[in-house]
Amino acid sequence: METDLAAAYERCRELHREHGRTYYLATRLLPAWKRRHVHALYGFTRYADEIVDRTESRPSAERAAILTEWSDRFLAGLRGEPTDDALLPAVLHTIAVFDLDLDDFAKFLRSMTMDLTVTGYPTYDDLLDYMDGSAAVIGTMMLPILGSSDPVAAREPARQLGFAFQLTNFVRDVAEDLERGRVYLPEEHLAEFGVTRRILQQGVATPAVKALIKAEVARAREHYALAAPGIPLLEPASQACMRTAFQLYGGILDEIEAIDYDVFGRRATVPNRRRAAVAVRSLLTRPGTPVQLAA
Repeated sequence: METDLAAAYERCRELHREHGRTYYLATRLLPAWKRRHVHALYGFTRYADEIVDRTESRPSAERAAILTEWSDRFLAGLRGEPTDDALLPAVLHTIAVFDLDLDDFAKFLRSMTMDLTVTGYPTYDDLLDYMDGSAAVIGTMMLPILGSSDPVAAREPARQLGFAFQLTNFVRDVAEDLERGRVYLPEEHLAEFGVTRRILQQGVATPAVKALIKAEVARAREHYALAAPGIPLLEPASQACMRTAFQLYGGILDEIEAIDYDVFGRRATVPNRRRAAVAVRSLLTRPGTPVQLAA
């Protein structure tokens, strides 16, 4: 059993290293005993996302059946039933160790189900409802692992950081999401700038498209500002990790600005030199120091 558990944690770590480059770097700043639990949560969320996004050649009903079957195995594991899944033992162990809120996992799986049929969001409130399950709950799942001097006060900033990270991804990945038939930028925001889905599908950063992307970058930064007060509330051993993640994900917004909001020309990424500098600076920062997006 311990061998299976160790293998499951390793599988989650491999998924994290392969698909979550920025966050994986930040996680390396955590104590080793916390690190594997973060890998477990990442592995859980990534695998569900893979079911939704990497089986696109199959009909949505078939993908839904695959997701339901995997979710049922997860729920069975929560009831104490044995599982031969490659990564679920690590997730179930992490949930048990930290007594994580199972409602967060239910909300997450609901949002993954939405991705099978929902291709756009009329309003920002509609998008926030989706992101509540796909991103905000990941912040609250993480909080018991990271630890906090004031978990109640740290809860909403943790949720806001989830919103900030995911909105950053949505802005950066407009072209990639279009290939999957999805637009995560709300229709009301597109209409404000005279942009339509068809215009986005042309893959040209017109002045109107650039104005839209600029506004979304500013909106993401509002979420980072709301998240910032939570990081000094974390356990000292966790602050360097989350400070690094905060600044590196926020740095993607800087890179989008640097390419003049042309998210179709190339994928905005933070250079390795800056990534390393942010990690070192985070390690040297005194715990409790206020955090802000790196200049």
